[in-house]
Amino acid sequence: MGLIDRLFGRKDDAAALYAGIVERARRPHWYEDGDVADTIDGRFDMIAAVLTLTLLRIERDPAGDRLGVALAERFVDDMDPQLREIGIGDIVVGKHIGRMMSMLGGRLGAYRDGLAAGSIDEALVRNLYRDAHPGEPALAHVRDALLRFDTALATTPLDALAKGELPA
Repeated sequence: MGLIDRLFGRKDDAAALYAGIVERARRPHWYEDGDVADTIDGRFDMIAAVLTLTLLRIERDPAGDRLGVALAERFVDDMDPQLREIGIGDIVVGKHIGRMMSMLGGRLGAYRDGLAAGSIDEALVRNLYRDAHPGEPALAHVRDALLRFDTALATTPLDALAKGELPA
């Protein structure tokens, strides 16, 4: 393992965790009870929401830097072939990836601020529902499920996360 890998981690270090995040984000209840759009954009937004909460948990751990970097790299590696599969050409894939990383960064800030303020509703409506309020029952379903996930993440050891062991 090279110096860069030792310092920053490798995307393979986060493969199991990322797979767990995607599995969690693809659960039908988000789309059925939470009215998240079951589209390419909606699936991206749901993955980004679960990924964001996981990254925020990792960020709170002083030993989490390597895993956080590896997880972000794994996200990029997953998005690249997804973009190509839907017909985005080689020339502009990099720009799309850059936009996705910027969107992820915006979500990190929005969810971090929302959690600190005691409400993630505004972040959800803006980022998950793309400014179209889904109605209180759907919003409450997603909000409550994500907040339960965030609470459970807080007590999940970093080494368990690194193994892909997300809380129930």
